[in-house]
Amino acid sequence: MTTRPKRLIQVPIDDELLTRVDTGASVVRESRAEFVRQACEQRLKKLEDLAKDQQYEAGYARIPEDEDWAKAAAKALAALLPPEKW
Repeated sequence: MTTRPKRLIQVPIDDELLTRVDTGASVVRESRAEFVRQACEQRLKKLEDLAKDQQYEAGYARIPEDEDWAKAAAKALAALLPPEKW
């Protein structure tokens, strides 16, 4: 596996948040830098997921699902699921 070179950046952060970051990094036994990198990755993933959700909703707004097809699909999926025990 090839590692890409990393760039060093400076990010102003208040003392309270820095303390929380350091505590969180300590809990998961990561460096501060790794903790911040992972937090950035998670935030970007959420934004990507939100964009996909919006694209999905826009598609259904343009071409709504046929009600008969939706009912048939729900019935077929329900047959695949194990029965609830409650």
